[in-house]
Amino acid sequence: MSTKVRSVLKNSGIAFGILGIATAFCFLVQRISESDTHVPLLFVLAVLFVSRFTDGYVYGIVASIIAVFGVNYVFTFPYFKLNFAITGYPLTFVAMLAVACSVSALTTQIKKQEQMRLEVEREKMRANLLRAVSHDIRTPLTSIVGSASGIIDNYDALSKENILELLEDMKSEGQWLVRMVENLLSITRIGDGTARINKEDELVEDVISGAITKFRKRFPDIEVVPKVPEDVLFVPMDAILIEQVIVNLLENCVLHADGMTKIWLIVTEDGDQVKFSVEDDGAGIKESVLPRMFDGSFESEDGKESDSKRNMGIGLSVCMTIVRAHDGIMKAENRKEGGARVMFWLPKGVDTEYGD
Repeated sequence: MSTKVRSVLKNSGIAFGILGIATAFCFLVQRISESDTHVPLLFVLAVLFVSRFTDGYVYGIVASIIAVFGVNYVFTFPYFKLNFAITGYPLTFVAMLAVACSVSALTTQIKKQEQMRLEVEREKMRANLLRAVSHDIRTPLTSIVGSASGIIDNYDALSKENILELLEDMKSEGQWLVRMVENLLSITRIGDGTARINKEDELVEDVISGAITKFRKRFPDIEVVPKVPEDVLFVPMDAILIEQVIVNLLENCVLHADGMTKIWLIVTEDGDQVKFSVEDDGAGIKESVLPRMFDGSFESEDGKESDSKRNMGIGLSVCMTIVRAHDGIMKAENRKEGGARVMFWLPKGVDTEYGD
């Protein structure tokens, strides 16, 4: 079935459903009221709702015509007969038609404005993601280049086991890099409706362990304390993407949390969601920064931050995009005991993919 046919069926169903509800309600009220003055008003309201919740002008106008004839035929004496000589009938018709056209015009304009806003956000998201790729792939590329250089520069001094170990590291980093880039680039197609994020039930403890292992390769001296539920906990997710979110949040603590000495990675069950929280004991986040942390535009107030600092906003906007793609939410706040806390929630349940 084509998109156009589905749209026609959907809008027609909405229009006839609303008119049907209005008709049933009028019959109900008619039993307890001797006056029919409420009928035209209820159908004007029905036409307003049809115009609001359908696309374009056609359905509202057709609904107004059906409503006028329906009120005349069913709810106006003599009942079940058309009588165009009734006082006020032309005015009722004009009023309903005006309501349909006015509301349809406003609704169409609002929808166009919303579409334009979404397009702007999508383009911004794509730009942020593409800019973020260069930042996010820096660590595995550095590792690959370092291992390759080590083999080339010290080939004669290295044992076969050492060379194989370095090659295994290069292979692992390369495979992770390919998966990460493919997933990040797939996010850029969300706005086109073509992205597909495959989600499977993943063991949360394994995802947390993988993220910490990846983080410690870059920052081996930073203490990370994981806290996960004792019970086995599975969450539907793309493990590579969520692992990348957690790694980004951990790295942000090191790069941006002044005075930080310790990081906590806490997972808790929160109703029908699972909450992931990355906390530090640093100086916290400026209140003026909190509202802008996830929009990709963050930079220092003096505008003189280094490249790595500027990547904070870009990286967090990528994290937000990934979490939203999983139907989750993300927030940041300062801890009462000092330091900052960045949290995201993922829904529980069986869900295998995002998008169609």
